[in-house]
Amino acid sequence: MKIGLIAGGGQFPILFSKKAVEKGYKVYAVGFNSETDHILSNYVEQLNWLYLGQLSKLIKYFKKNNITEIVLLGSIKKTNIFKDIRPDFKALSFIAKTARTHDDSVLTSFADLLSKEGIDILPSTFLLPELISPKGCWTKKKPDKSELKDIIQGWRIAKEIGKLDIGQCIVISNGTVLAVEAIDGTDDTIKRGGLLSHKNGAVAIKLSKPSQDLRFDLPSSGCETIETMHKSGVNILVLEAEKSLSFDRKEMIELANKYNICILGYTDDNIS
Repeated sequence: MKIGLIAGGGQFPILFSKKAVEKGYKVYAVGFNSETDHILSNYVEQLNWLYLGQLSKLIKYFKKNNITEIVLLGSIKKTNIFKDIRPDFKALSFIAKTARTHDDSVLTSFADLLSKEGIDILPSTFLLPELISPKGCWTKKKPDKSELKDIIQGWRIAKEIGKLDIGQCIVISNGTVLAVEAIDGTDDTIKRGGLLSHKNGAVAIKLSKPSQDLRFDLPSSGCETIETMHKSGVNILVLEAEKSLSFDRKEMIELANKYNICILGYTDDNIS
């Protein structure tokens, strides 16, 4: 069995490749010079290095290896899109035909383009459903009444921001939004929010977008998120259960308990 992998940064592509090999798959991966961890080469059958924008080479690589199903995993730093991209003619044509430049629209259009080439993108949780964030309070610390008000208000605001495809995370304290994720990413958003709260406590809420395509770009968190929260004075993390990913969850919870940080997995049902 063969499976294709378009690998961004972080541990997700490595975790997937290990699991795929255990399941009997041969993984044919595409990595990006500015993003992908070189360690990935130890866990895949082949790893073809490209620059962002080399769409024709990507398609030819998968077709050459008879790959008809792929996964799109890992992060792409949006700041690199402006400095480390080498679009070929096919990519430029794709960009010209894409009416909207929002993340979801681009990714969905990209998936449609690959489908026309006989290559289908599978859900990002394919082979790794255990990474999906569960519902409930994961930690010893629970939110108080004031924090619950912030969570409810922040959840609704984050959903509206998600509709605009601005970002997936906000930081809120005492009813005031302190930071909204943009191109800088979640960790920098938490740092900005913590700075404005003077490290006196705040709530970070990270949600999927209302029209989230479960094949890619699910919001994710891990131990690094908790470390950033601790250093920034943000003491509650709210994730969208069943529509987000959490890496190294056991270690993540242990770290949160050590720092007296609360982690909640909520759904819309928790927001009245």
